[in-house]
Amino acid sequence: MSPMRTVLSTPFLRAAFLALFLSGIGVSATTPQLTLFLVDDLGASVPVAGLYYLVNFIAPFVGYWLGGLSDRQPDRLRLYRICALVGGLGWVAMALATQIWMPFVIAAVALSVSGGSMGQLFAAARDDLTRRRVPNADRLIATLRMAFTAGWILGPVLGSWFGAQFGLRPLLLATAVLTAGQIVPLGRMRVPRHDLGAGSAAAPEISFPIAARSSRIPLFAFVGCCVLVMNGDTIKFAYLPLYMANQLGVSDTVRGAVIAIQPLVEFALMPVFAWLAGRIPAIRVVALGAAFGVAANLVYATSDHVLGLFVGQVLMSALWAAIAGLGVTVAQQLYPEGVGLASSVFMGSIMFAGGLGGAIGGLGTALLGLPHVFFVAAGFGLLGTVGLLLTDRRYRPSERAFDVALTEARS
Repeated sequence: MSPMRTVLSTPFLRAAFLALFLSGIGVSATTPQLTLFLVDDLGASVPVAGLYYLVNFIAPFVGYWLGGLSDRQPDRLRLYRICALVGGLGWVAMALATQIWMPFVIAAVALSVSGGSMGQLFAAARDDLTRRRVPNADRLIATLRMAFTAGWILGPVLGSWFGAQFGLRPLLLATAVLTAGQIVPLGRMRVPRHDLGAGSAAAPEISFPIAARSSRIPLFAFVGCCVLVMNGDTIKFAYLPLYMANQLGVSDTVRGAVIAIQPLVEFALMPVFAWLAGRIPAIRVVALGAAFGVAANLVYATSDHVLGLFVGQVLMSALWAAIAGLGVTVAQQLYPEGVGLASSVFMGSIMFAGGLGGAIGGLGTALLGLPHVFFVAAGFGLLGTVGLLLTDRRYRPSERAFDVALTEARS
């Protein structure tokens, strides 16, 4: 069966797909409106509102702690449910906030924990696929990630409409419902943790030839390269609309079309990159996507017409199709002894890259101006791309070993 049919025909994978879809809608509906909430409802200045995103630097540390805790739990879904409920309570508290310091504390304490829920769900999915001896699991993991991307396509549209109709505080309450509600499709399902390595309780007669990796250096090297590659996306969201409005004189409708084309193309490309990962190592596919990201930033930096920005967005969608669809898989391959830790650290790196991109973008804009700030993003992306290739050469993930073991066991 195709990966999508496999996901939809498997109860747990189907429930996880729906949970990620709800999570994607909730996160993306609120993210573009949050700065407006801080400024209009809480009276923050624009620079202070911009500092809010620096709390993203906390996410990797919380993810590291949650991932390590997950790898010691008999069932990861318990921790996943706790993270989702904490996130729901956090968004309720955000909607009731009356002082500007409150969102900073709420985001640091509650929402950083909530961000770890997705990593636990992907780790549980890997446990399920490994225990059931499903080959080509990478394509199924990428298919699950498509659900979150689909939510990101719908979320900003629904969030803008809901906020305009009912206000920003009700929008935050709706986000709380979606964040906590992602646990509903899973019901009372349990997915026992499954450790990769020499055999398992489910199949003690099979020894899976996956090299033990007691060192976490390969994982951290990969995640660090991803941060270098991803931080340009924050610069794009923060400054590309300003460049289009103030220097190119682009209308609101066209600006919206430029921004909206990326998730649409990304969604279409994710199955393509997942298919490609079945033929070459997934980390090389991520490096290929990173190269597209470098090209995208160079196009942004040199475009003086909106058509060039459309081209840049299409190139950037290739980066995110690769890194969003396959990044968590590569992280799990590089540290198979702790897929919960690997998943959480990678997911936390996305938020960390957002905070780093905001800081780099602010300084780069002050020094170079628009659109030349995107040369800085291209430079960091190039370093990340080279780093990914070196990581592949030095710490090549043994994703083929699992499939080989399955084939031999079945024969």
